[in-house]
Amino acid sequence: MTVIYKDAQYPISERVTDLLSRMTDEEKFAQMHAFWLILSADGLHKERTDMSDEFSGAGAQASLQERIKLGIGQITRPLGTHIVDAREGVRAANKLQRTLIEETRLGIPALFHEECLVGLLCKDATLFPSSLNYGSTWDLELVERAAAAIGQEARSTGCHQGLAPVLDVSRDVRWGRTEETFGEDPWLVGMMATHYVKGLQGKKRDLLATLKHYVGHSFSEGARNHAPVHLGFCELNDTFLLPFEMAVKLANAGSVMPAYHDIDNQPGHSDSFLLTTVLREQWGFDGIIVADYGGVSLLHQHHGVSHDAAESAALAFNAGLDVELPKDDCARHLREAVDRGLISMAKIDEIVSRVLKEKFNLGLFEHPYADENAVELQSATTRQIARDVATRSITLLENNGILPLKGQPQVAVIGPTADDPLALLSGYSFPVHLIISDMLEQTTQVTTPLQAMREQLGNDNVHYAKGCHIIEKRMAGAPVFPGDSSNKPMQSSPVSTDTSLIPEAVRLASHSDVVVLCVGDLAGLFQSGTVGEGSDTDSLSLPGVQQQLLDELVATGKPVVVVMTGGRPYNLGGQEDQVAALLMAWAPGQEGGYAIADILTGKAEPGGRLVVSVPKSAGAMPYYYNHKLKSGGTPFAFHFGARYPFGYGKTWTEFDYGQLEQLSHEVVNEGGEVKVSLTVTNRGAQPGSEVVQLYVHDKVASMVRPVQELKAFQRVYLAPGESARLTFHIPTDMLSFTRRDGQRVVEPGEFDIRVGASSDDIRSIGLIKVTGETRVLSGNWRMVSHCIS
Repeated sequence: MTVIYKDAQYPISERVTDLLSRMTDEEKFAQMHAFWLILSADGLHKERTDMSDEFSGAGAQASLQERIKLGIGQITRPLGTHIVDAREGVRAANKLQRTLIEETRLGIPALFHEECLVGLLCKDATLFPSSLNYGSTWDLELVERAAAAIGQEARSTGCHQGLAPVLDVSRDVRWGRTEETFGEDPWLVGMMATHYVKGLQGKKRDLLATLKHYVGHSFSEGARNHAPVHLGFCELNDTFLLPFEMAVKLANAGSVMPAYHDIDNQPGHSDSFLLTTVLREQWGFDGIIVADYGGVSLLHQHHGVSHDAAESAALAFNAGLDVELPKDDCARHLREAVDRGLISMAKIDEIVSRVLKEKFNLGLFEHPYADENAVELQSATTRQIARDVATRSITLLENNGILPLKGQPQVAVIGPTADDPLALLSGYSFPVHLIISDMLEQTTQVTTPLQAMREQLGNDNVHYAKGCHIIEKRMAGAPVFPGDSSNKPMQSSPVSTDTSLIPEAVRLASHSDVVVLCVGDLAGLFQSGTVGEGSDTDSLSLPGVQQQLLDELVATGKPVVVVMTGGRPYNLGGQEDQVAALLMAWAPGQEGGYAIADILTGKAEPGGRLVVSVPKSAGAMPYYYNHKLKSGGTPFAFHFGARYPFGYGKTWTEFDYGQLEQLSHEVVNEGGEVKVSLTVTNRGAQPGSEVVQLYVHDKVASMVRPVQELKAFQRVYLAPGESARLTFHIPTDMLSFTRRDGQRVVEPGEFDIRVGASSDDIRSIGLIKVTGETRVLSGNWRMVSHCIS
């Protein structure tokens, strides 16, 4: 007799029904959580235990071998949990998978997930630039190619789900996880995320992307990790839900991860309105919802909305969760939750059906094992894509004409980030995420700015002094405690205050033609660095004594070119007007040194444009370009605003913008499209590219609207004297906003159409009138504009 669920000739729905009918309750519960293991090729797997258990509230558990007999939903980071050769890791994962298939009653394979935001979180995988770099390219096709390359490395190691991309919309750069965002504009974040998801998943969706952190995580109180979020639904929907809606509807994202915080006192992991009503019922999401690590336990450990683990499990799974990650802290109490009447077996069956459906969709039953001999990491093509992202994202903020460097000058390369490979990496890269004493050994593929400059200009022309430290000794993360720390030990700052290296740096600078000063921060989780998850800040001053180093170098009178790397922008203490040039390189990854050197020497143009505003001071926070008119206070606060606005970036040439021309001054609301044209000309002596940006302002609306919002952009490459004619098409649906009843509407009225080189450099303005009645948008509303050039 044919076992239906094992026969790929049957429809997936029938296979799910058949398998579910054969499962015991305990086998069903096992599909609703993960195990976090240190896998071994000999089958002697061990559970991972460390300080995260204190964070999640994990306790004693039954024998691992006994629990494996019931099957398992997912395996958490089989290659990304410890330092293991990829082939050995695949061999160990295959060993566990074979145990599940051959030695359990039903033979249900596990789904393996890894982090992959800035490359696969695995030893020897390509270390890509940060999400801020992705965004700063303003190149959707390049971001899709980068994600596709990451996806191929992940597939080659047997990964089935990647915990990326991050769709949080930046609002306050003091937040440590700013480095994980695509920027501060919700539509741009949505477009970047959509293309990242398309690239990672591929056309077959045989690798699941995971949208996180659902939702509003980046607008936390005081920009502190896990802190509450104070938002009503209108702003939540227009700013923070929009990127998720776009990635679900436009890219068919396979998974979503809720966030740790609460919104208006409702924790994300138990929010049935957001997880079920909005995500599944309104948007049609058909994938799986997986918990952020420990997020279910936090319902009773931190939020205090449940009494114990069984109740937390019931709250989360009833709300819409499908799989608890990274372990079974609460899911192992599902039997108790059912017996107490907190959750029904009908709900369990609904959830397990979704989990099994995704495993069938991924082909795990037919192809459960990865080929350890087919692992492909660090291919030449993938490295080149990583280098392209790094190069095209570097943004020139200041230049008095010194760049690009000419001839063979004597260059003093100075600074704590000049020759530190970890300084080029963000928090979710493998060497940083697993920061331990020997992680520098895992950065041999990283080329630092010093190394690249020596390759390009020669050892005799490049001289080095560190100048100062940011952190003298990299340590593991700080204890993770909830916010009420009155009776908890406090972590002291790891940032160095040692100034003893500055005199040698000043001496070196004095004997050089030009100084390249590399400053910034160091990514590290939970205060092990100066930026990253749990590494929030109260200041936008350069960490440690870097400002003193900068001041003394500028005082030498030598031209100082500042190269800033890291996960957030910092101020230069007023030296912005004194430095010869300022480059923002973010966290450019393993190829970042080459990218920086290529820009400094003129081998490439600085094509990046800011996707987060650089505020005047920390007192301006939270700051973002698409704020409300009254955001600056009344009277207007002197500290409000940005020195370098969203969309800003210099290049080697200058561009002229012609007058905006409108094909029509009126457009009908229903099915309408705003069409405007203009000509852009390169009036400089060098070839270059410009990112032409189109913003809209709703002049009068029934709800308060931002001062302007990005709705379209186009990069054009022009030779000296060359012109390009651009025509933008913006659907009237994109003029929508959320009103008090929760409906997304387009109101008739007048809209300013603004085109420029940045949000603060508008070159031409037009006026369009939308006619007709107020229109409530349907579920398949038009979210994408386009440009013909």
